[in-house]
Amino acid sequence: MAEQPTQAAPPLVLASASPRRLDLLAQIGRRPDAVDPADIDESPLAGELPRPHAQRLAIAKAQAVAERWPGAIVLAADTVVACGRRILPKAEDEATARTCLALLSGRRHRVYGGVCLLTPTGKQLVRVVETAVTFGVLSHQHVERYIASGEWHGKAGGYAIQGLAAAYIHQIVGSYSNVVGLPLYETENLLFGVGL
Repeated sequence: MAEQPTQAAPPLVLASASPRRLDLLAQIGRRPDAVDPADIDESPLAGELPRPHAQRLAIAKAQAVAERWPGAIVLAADTVVACGRRILPKAEDEATARTCLALLSGRRHRVYGGVCLLTPTGKQLVRVVETAVTFGVLSHQHVERYIASGEWHGKAGGYAIQGLAAAYIHQIVGSYSNVVGLPLYETENLLFGVGL
């Protein structure tokens, strides 16, 4: 009896411009067939809390890119840094980065990672991962050194845990990769669950 040919898996498209997410996927042996960033408004809605915000943006990114890739599996993610109910912005200028660092200094905050996987049949799989991160007290010199590094630029909450900011982080509870930009345990399980 002849063997049935195995059906090729649908292509995997990463809906993100983040080189960190691409690197994280490569770390676990996952290489998307294409990278197609979603261009959506990432502003929080009035009264929107951090966890629902991360989930909504991950879904919106996946849906926006899936329209351009019929027949593909689309992976999207969003990272939200929050102090209490306050969503911290992506730091695009020094003033914003300084404000974020002042809020984070000596405090525990939370990082919410929303992940959405959309299949060619329209099935939507979503996870939101929460990591608690505690900064030590930042001196003026710490802040100025970090600002001078430029690492904060474009980063949610004004810092990158995988860079110089690691020296200022006293404790992390939960997924480290989530703080970098993609919770790998949950992402791998989602991909495996759809046959990839």
